[in-house]
Amino acid sequence: MALTLDDEARRYLALFEDVTGVSGRDCLVRDDRLLVVVARGQIAEAIGPGGETVGRFEDRVGYSVRLVEYADEPADFVANALAPAAVYNVTMSENDDLVAYVEVADEDRGVAIGTDGRTIEAARTLADRHFGIDDVQLT
Repeated sequence: MALTLDDEARRYLALFEDVTGVSGRDCLVRDDRLLVVVARGQIAEAIGPGGETVGRFEDRVGYSVRLVEYADEPADFVANALAPAAVYNVTMSENDDLVAYVEVADEDRGVAIGTDGRTIEAARTLADRHFGIDDVQLT
């Protein structure tokens, strides 16, 4: 699925790569934060020791930044988008709509939902952009 990035997203991704040395695959501005999808296997480098690297990027852009590690498989990507919640299983249903049903630890439901539902909404948006998933639901 081909992504279309606007000029603002491309500028943020270019700066992200300059500051962190990590390739960004997608960037969305959401209210008071940026969502950045990083290349698979590079999230630790993007975060840096004690969050120092991503912190430098946050200082430069003036936004809080949420990083999501890309995955080639839709179920893995959805799980990554809900991190740090402990995701046990993601089942894809292809009835009328493509829906990801996500099993999370009971104690992590709040983490998966996020403050004001921001984490799960971000997961829904990114899952749709990258894999055409219509909805993400916690079970």
